[in-house]
Amino acid sequence: MAEAAHRILITNDDGIHAPGLQVLSGIAQTLTDDVWIVAPEFEQSGAGHGLTLSEPLRIRQIAEREWAVRGTPTDCVMLAVHEIIKDKKPTLVLSGINRGANLAEDVTYSGTIAGAMEGILCGIPSIALSQVMGRADKEEHWDTARRHGPALVRDLLAAGWDRGVLINVNFPGVAPELVKGVTVTQQGFRDESELIIDKRIDARGFPYYWFGLRRAYGEPGEGIDLKAVRDGYISVTPLHLDLTHERTRSSLAARLNRHF
Repeated sequence: MAEAAHRILITNDDGIHAPGLQVLSGIAQTLTDDVWIVAPEFEQSGAGHGLTLSEPLRIRQIAEREWAVRGTPTDCVMLAVHEIIKDKKPTLVLSGINRGANLAEDVTYSGTIAGAMEGILCGIPSIALSQVMGRADKEEHWDTARRHGPALVRDLLAAGWDRGVLINVNFPGVAPELVKGVTVTQQGFRDESELIIDKRIDARGFPYYWFGLRRAYGEPGEGIDLKAVRDGYISVTPLHLDLTHERTRSSLAARLNRHF
């Protein structure tokens, strides 16, 4: 039986019934017996770091250590840390495993990233994990994360990282035996991305819209998260919560700072 050295909190943005959540629970249970799941009742993909303020939050207990929240991933982590398991703070937050990549500018929209972000804001080391799907929609490679996830999380915990930093992990969309290795990367930016706006008409004649995104890898350079997963590597990207652009801050300060 695994030792209870850690208390792990798991959340996601795909919802309480998502297959990736169960894969992540299995990974967590290789580290400790003290695993808690607090995840959205319904899918919250694209919710970002949203916090519910204008309506009440309802929670539903599913099992001894499993709760569903009618809210965002941020809501889930806040309720877990400050209410559901407030007797003993988690030592690790794992968010995911997302169905699909969270690479490049995706991180600004991602509820998976937001779950880990809120963990960091609560002072807890946090890792966001995502499984890239195959080029065809039916290619789901959960076994890739399942096989490689436990060792990677252990290695990350052994290495450690600075406060205020979350770790963004993306498993490539290939079979487990085809993974080439692990590489630490920088967040990239796609040079190809297309917003799809699908306009439709409801039964009463009123228009409504669906947003969709057609993502492409483009031609990223060495050391970029996009290239790593495209080439069959597990991408590990440290993300910092300080969004200050230092070069611009310095140049503006030199020009604008003054006393009245």
